[in-house]
Amino acid sequence: MNSPLVLRPGHVPLAQWRQVYRGARVRLDASAQAAVQRSAQVVEAIVAKGEPVYGINTGFGKLASVRIEREDLETLQRNIVLSHAAGVGEPMPASVVRLMMALKLTSLAQGASGVRPQTLALLEAFLQHDFVPVVPCQGSVGASGDLAPLSHLASVMIGVGEAFVDGVRMPAADALARIGQTALTLGAKEGLALLNGTQYSTAYALAGLFEIETVFQAALVTGALSVEAAKGSDTPFDPRIHGIRGQRGQIATAAALRTLMAGSAIRESHRDNDVRVQDPYCLRCQPQVMGAAFDVIRQAATTLEIEANGVSDNPLVFTDTGEALSGGNFHAEPVAFAADMLAMAVCEIGSISERRIAMLVDPALSGLPAFLTPKPGLNSGFMIPQVTAAALVSENKQRAYPASVDSIPTSANQEDHVSMAAHGARRLLAMAENAANVVGIELLAAAQGCDFHAPLRSSAALERVRATVRAQVPTLQDDRYFHPDMVAATDLVRAGALAAGLEGVLPQVETMQ
Repeated sequence: MNSPLVLRPGHVPLAQWRQVYRGARVRLDASAQAAVQRSAQVVEAIVAKGEPVYGINTGFGKLASVRIEREDLETLQRNIVLSHAAGVGEPMPASVVRLMMALKLTSLAQGASGVRPQTLALLEAFLQHDFVPVVPCQGSVGASGDLAPLSHLASVMIGVGEAFVDGVRMPAADALARIGQTALTLGAKEGLALLNGTQYSTAYALAGLFEIETVFQAALVTGALSVEAAKGSDTPFDPRIHGIRGQRGQIATAAALRTLMAGSAIRESHRDNDVRVQDPYCLRCQPQVMGAAFDVIRQAATTLEIEANGVSDNPLVFTDTGEALSGGNFHAEPVAFAADMLAMAVCEIGSISERRIAMLVDPALSGLPAFLTPKPGLNSGFMIPQVTAAALVSENKQRAYPASVDSIPTSANQEDHVSMAAHGARRLLAMAENAANVVGIELLAAAQGCDFHAPLRSSAALERVRATVRAQVPTLQDDRYFHPDMVAATDLVRAGALAAGLEGVLPQVETMQ
C-alpha cells in the first residue's frame, strides 16, 4: 500500500488536491499540531473569561444576541450541527466528499478555528480509511458557509446520520466502530467551525476543474485529429500569428496543435495545389477558442488553489492576541466566480468540438463521404451521434448561466446576500461529463475520417491515438449498434488516455501558473 499523502496546511498544491480527489490516503503534516493546540487554548480562555463572543458562547445567525451559559456550551455545539443538517438530494460522490473532508481538515489545522487536536484526528481517520459520510448534495447557498452539507459531515463525527465504510452504507455509530473510532463530544466553537466554511463548494469546484482539464487536453488531441481528417491546414497554428497577439493560452494551444500534427503525411499530401483558401473556424480558430478557455481554466485554478489553502470559517481565532474576530470569510463569492468561469470554458470546449463533428459529417465541408460511412443512404453512419453531441452542447449552454449573479436572502435577512457557489460548482461535473461525451464522439468521427485517407498516415503522436481507439473500436464499415463505441471512446477521454505520453506537449494548469 502506498504511503499516505502528507498535507501541509496552507501550502497544498493543486497536484495534491487532485491526488486526494483520485483516492489518495491522507495525513496531516505533524508540524500543524502546535498551532491547533494554541488555538484551542485561546477558546478555553475565552470561555473561562465569560465575555460574550459570537459562535463560542452566543447563539448563531439572527440569534447571535442570545447569551449561552457555560454549562450549555456542549449542547449548543451539538444542536447547531443537528439543526443545520438539513440537506436534501442524492449523496455527494465519494470522491468529492473525500476532497471536502481534506479541505476542512487542512483549514482547521491552520490554528485559526479553535478546534481541538482530537477533532482533527477523527477527520484524519476518515481519510485514512474508506470512510465516507453520507452528505446530501443540495441545501447550500454558498454563504454563511456551506452549512447544510458540512453539518451532515459533522453529524457523522458525533455519531448521527450515516456513512459508507468500504462502500457499505450504515448508521454513523456503526461506521465509527468499524474503523475503531468513537463519536465526538464537541467542545466550545467546534460545531460551528466544522459546519462553517466553503469546503463543499470548493471541493465540487476543484473536482470540476480536474475533470474539465482532462476534457480540455483530450479536445486538443481530437481537434488536431479532426484537422487531419478534413485535410485542413496547419498554417493557422504558425507561432508568428499567436506571438503577435500575445495571449498565453492561445500561444500554448497553438504550439500543442503544431506538435501533435508534426510529420503528418496526410498534411503533406495536400500542402500544394489545394483549392481551399481557409478552413472553417472550428479548425483554424482552435488556438483562439481553446486558448481563451485555458486561460479561464488557469485563472479559476489560481482562485481555487488560494481558497483551498485558506481559512473560511467564522469567527476566526488569532492566537497572538487571544482574540476571536467575527467576519465573513465563509462567503464563497470567489468560488462562485471561479465555478462560473469553468462552466463557460467547458461549455465552449464542447461547443467547438461539436462543430468539428458537424463539419466532418458534411461532405460539402469535409470532402469526406456523407456522415462518414462508405455507403451513405444504406447506412446512416455518424448522423445521430452528431445529433447527440448537439443535444449535449445545448444542455451545457443551459447550465452555463452564471450562478454568481443570483442571490436570495436567508436567516431572517441577517444573511442577505449569498454567493450561490454551491450551485455553480455542483453543476460542473455533469457539464464535464457532457463535454467528455462530445469529445468522445469527435474522437470516433476524426479517426473514421482519417481512415478514408489510407494508406496515408498522420503524425506519430496522432497515430498512437488512433491505435488506442482502434484497439477498442473498429472502423465503421456498416451501421452497427453505436452506443458501445461511444461509451468506449468517452471512457478513453475521461481516463486521460488521449493525453498519455503527451505530458510535455499539452498545456497543464500547474505548469502555466
